[in-house]
Amino acid sequence: MSFSTVAIAEMGDRTQLLSLMLAAHYRRPWPILAGVLCATLANHLLAGIIGIRLGRYLTPATLDAVVGVGMIGMALWALTPDALGEDAARVSRASAFLATVVAFFIAEIGDKTQIATVALAAAYSNLIAVVAGTTAGMVLANAPVVFLGKAFSDRLPLKAIHYVASGLFLVLGVVFLVRAVHRTI
Repeated sequence: MSFSTVAIAEMGDRTQLLSLMLAAHYRRPWPILAGVLCATLANHLLAGIIGIRLGRYLTPATLDAVVGVGMIGMALWALTPDALGEDAARVSRASAFLATVVAFFIAEIGDKTQIATVALAAAYSNLIAVVAGTTAGMVLANAPVVFLGKAFSDRLPLKAIHYVASGLFLVLGVVFLVRAVHRTI
């Protein structure tokens, strides 16, 4: 669940655009992908810890309802295409790895995938599985962009991908809301 949710949500996301920019700038895919892995692992571990802590204070029905509403919110958010801000264009001249770790960690703060990680950790309370899944999904979604760069990104049907991601979040939201209703009956 964590893997597929984040892999689909990442398509066309600002951090994927950042990966494309870093790949074009440095032309060193392995250090960039390693930076994506390290930054995502750290960011999603923090998000997962927050999610686990939140999950402990909510009843199962309330937790399912909160996650369900959050996923539906993510469905709406996924319909809005991301763009890189001005800060992302100013990548330091440090190594490809270090620049990726710093830029990617910062770009992930408050991102759809980080919020999804909080929600998934709250719902499933298995921190290692959730963080491993979300991190693997993030790396999988960014690897083609890093390795194939601009040629690949020009061929992606981003609008369709946003609709698929939105649909996935909507379905997940409905599933959690139905679970919440069944727990209260």
